[in-house]
Amino acid sequence: MKPLRKIPFAFALLAPAKIFACAACYGGNIDSPMADGMNWGIFTLLAVVGTVLAAFLAFLIYAIRKSEALTAAAERENISK
Repeated sequence: MKPLRKIPFAFALLAPAKIFACAACYGGNIDSPMADGMNWGIFTLLAVVGTVLAAFLAFLIYAIRKSEALTAAAERENISK
């Protein structure tokens, strides 16, 4: 089983260097349609991650406010008794 674990590393060592770098890092044409597509892909992923994080933060704020309201209602009920 151990020799099979070394196969991906061998492929990585024998692969051409161009597959490891983007157009900007490798010195390619940064004005090409491929680089534009890569940039739009990055911006899209950032938007998705930002939206998910914002929704999670909104839920946490909602849960905190709901918890505080329930605690305040319980305290008011205890005071009135």
